[in-house]
Amino acid sequence: MSDAEQSFRGVERRGLMFVLSSPSGAGKTTLSRMLVKETPDLQMSVSATTRAMRPGEVDGRDYFFIDQPRFDAMVETGELLEWAKVFDNSYGTPRKPVEDALAAGKDVLFDIDWQGTQQLRDRQANDVVSVFILPPSVQALEQRLHTRAQDSDEVIRGRMKKAGDEMSHYDAYDYIVVNDNIGIAFEAVKAILRAEQLKRERQVGLGAFVQKLRQQL
Repeated sequence: MSDAEQSFRGVERRGLMFVLSSPSGAGKTTLSRMLVKETPDLQMSVSATTRAMRPGEVDGRDYFFIDQPRFDAMVETGELLEWAKVFDNSYGTPRKPVEDALAAGKDVLFDIDWQGTQQLRDRQANDVVSVFILPPSVQALEQRLHTRAQDSDEVIRGRMKKAGDEMSHYDAYDYIVVNDNIGIAFEAVKAILRAEQLKRERQVGLGAFVQKLRQQL
């Protein structure tokens, strides 16, 4: 349905917060990239962070790079939807860009863990749709981590240990997708997003539109 059709009908859609979470190596990042590439009006959430900018990164595109006092002030004034401390750095999602996108009928994709997901749900439960990506097996997960050739054996062992904790929170999510085949998993994630976009409660002005149709009968 095009924007013109929506305007003509007088029905506008409120956007949603679409969360993808998974253990490292289960395919979340690949699925996120595929979804953004193929889905109109879906934008990736940009986090604020206190860590230093890395070569090639752009402020406002990769992260909003800020100092710790500014980050703490954003937490205090309610400017963040969710936040966490990772090692010595703070990360959080600025509220305003997300709320502006939702009001404009655009969806926002989040790549966050279960704790961040719970914070989003605590603040704006009606706007959150969460999907957890599982590997088909522990062996497949370990093989994928080795195939990426990005981490040492020690780091991979740490990621595998953390994966157990992350997977234990699967029941905090709305949907579960087992990524045994990236193409099939992508179709499943895309179908979830499309179904959630069509939910009645996200259609602003739907009641008036239906009433107008009834009057014409």
